[in-house]
Amino acid sequence: MGTTSRHHYRITWPGGELDLTGRPLVMGVLNVTPDSFSDGGEFFDPATAIDHAGEMIRAGADLIDVGGESTRPGSDPVPAAEQIRRTRPVIAAVRDAFPRVPISIDARLAEVAAAALDAGAEIVNDVAALRDDPAMATLAAERQVPIVLMHMLGRPKTMQQDPQYDDVVADITAFLSDRIDAATAAGIDRGRIIVDPGIGFGKTTRHNLEVIRRLAEFAALDAPLLVGPSRKRFIGAVLGIDDPHDRVAGTSAVLAAATLAGAHIVRVHDVPEAVHVTRMCHAIAHPEDHA
Repeated sequence: MGTTSRHHYRITWPGGELDLTGRPLVMGVLNVTPDSFSDGGEFFDPATAIDHAGEMIRAGADLIDVGGESTRPGSDPVPAAEQIRRTRPVIAAVRDAFPRVPISIDARLAEVAAAALDAGAEIVNDVAALRDDPAMATLAAERQVPIVLMHMLGRPKTMQQDPQYDDVVADITAFLSDRIDAATAAGIDRGRIIVDPGIGFGKTTRHNLEVIRRLAEFAALDAPLLVGPSRKRFIGAVLGIDDPHDRVAGTSAVLAAATLAGAHIVRVHDVPEAVHVTRMCHAIAHPEDHA
């Protein structure tokens, strides 16, 4: 896989900016959940979650993604009130401690996203791409915040039950194009939309590998590309590793491929490794910046 010409973007909102013109930004995952596939329960206590956010930021995380609902395969929905109870105090504390680090809320419901934005988050990361709650698009438009639109085939409970595609990359591209149109029709600024092909969401190992191999094709959507392969099951399937915590090297290989293919943001659990991989691969792709 050679390097790919990379589109440059700057995403702005009242009071903030994401500069996506250099190496991929590293988004640190902060799951305030008891049941996420990789780190469920590790950071469920607010104090522990806040400490971990600080560790990731000091290790080089450019932004923090806070979630209060696991969307792992087979998971059940979590009521909005419970998601808010989990995420709001953590977001408020991280915002107070690190006022310049952007925070995203990983949520499918507008009520959850609104509470997070009120607590200090600035970005909405919607794995349902505005399909689960019609109010989400209105919220993002009114608050003038960036939004991540992710591809998912089906729902978390059933998405891994024999997913099928005609052409996985073409089908995902068509889906994301449709969701971009829906977002802009609802009043969301085109320049605040980020797309995510949804590694691991309704995809077999072969589908995931094909998406990674062809990541550069998503440049046709003319939107910043977020990629989230961290510790996922397909890496374990390829390498024969059951424990997600032992998939860091495999994740790093995918991050290298994503960086060379032009990704703008990578969503990860293991921030120090991701920072090194993205910086090194970007330097290889752009040696002129290191004369």
